[in-house]
Amino acid sequence: MSDKQVNDPSDRFQVNANAQTHFAWLRTRLAVERTMLAYMRTAVSLIGFGFALFQIVYKIQRSPEITDVRFPNAAWYLGLALIFCGVLAAVFSVVEYRWTLRYLWSGSYAAIAGMTTERKQTPIYAITFVLILVGTFAFFAVLLRLV
Repeated sequence: MSDKQVNDPSDRFQVNANAQTHFAWLRTRLAVERTMLAYMRTAVSLIGFGFALFQIVYKIQRSPEITDVRFPNAAWYLGLALIFCGVLAAVFSVVEYRWTLRYLWSGSYAAIAGMTTERKQTPIYAITFVLILVGTFAFFAVLLRLV
């Protein structure tokens, strides 16, 4: 292998700036957005299900009719694990999203990327940040059994 940087797309592909390659780039960019949104749906589902599972089982176990529970902390552990996996999914997805966008705007792909040199900003970073905060709050709420 050579000492050249492997991540530079101009070394591997011949990029011709025409309508076909521009629209192919747009389709790829939208596919990246859809993938990121799928990650977000998965993260929300994991966080929500983990929190709900803990809440339901914890409330049932605290009722006076329930006297003997074989594994009293099982719902607590499972809820924490699901919430943690949801937060990790959100963190890893934003890292992957950022890396992919940098790649799509790098090298000779920049010529087919858009009408201007400015990148279009999307609310995905803000949504992901809020989701990570909510997931972290839910994790510590369940961990400390504040709910």
